[in-house]
Amino acid sequence: MKALAPRYDDETDQEKVEAYFRCLQLLDRLHRLMLDLIKDDFERLGRSDLTPVQALLLYNLGTAEVTAGELRSRGMYQGSNVSYNLKKLVGMGYVHHERSSQDRRSVRVRLTASGQEVRDQIGQLFARHAQDLNMSGVLDDPPLDRVDRQWRRIERYWSEQIRYIY
Repeated sequence: MKALAPRYDDETDQEKVEAYFRCLQLLDRLHRLMLDLIKDDFERLGRSDLTPVQALLLYNLGTAEVTAGELRSRGMYQGSNVSYNLKKLVGMGYVHHERSSQDRRSVRVRLTASGQEVRDQIGQLFARHAQDLNMSGVLDDPPLDRVDRQWRRIERYWSEQIRYIY
């Protein structure tokens, strides 16, 4: 079955579609660069026990106490190997896990003191970057709150599309 090429009503529509595609590619590159920045920061500090993905999971978990399933549904973890990374983080002492008293199949997780130290380290890295970007004016045009609002609208649209499929 041959796929139909999208139709554009005018040149402006095509330009918006192409800009959207460029943004998607940039979003993927930014995520990979963020992981590289975390890796470089860890190397600078002589820390080699965590992967950047594991460190980002710790950062996103923050002060929450959630189930493994909630990590993905709340957007705290992207990827298919959440169980593997949680098991590693528990084994290394960064995450505490406890079986739910209501449902023994469910495990709740939260950061240990060591996990909180890593979270703080990543938070400091992000704060340094935000400060540098702010001083250079990068965060002013367009204002970052408008960019955030736009990406949240796209996130909501994508989420609705996924729910619509099922």
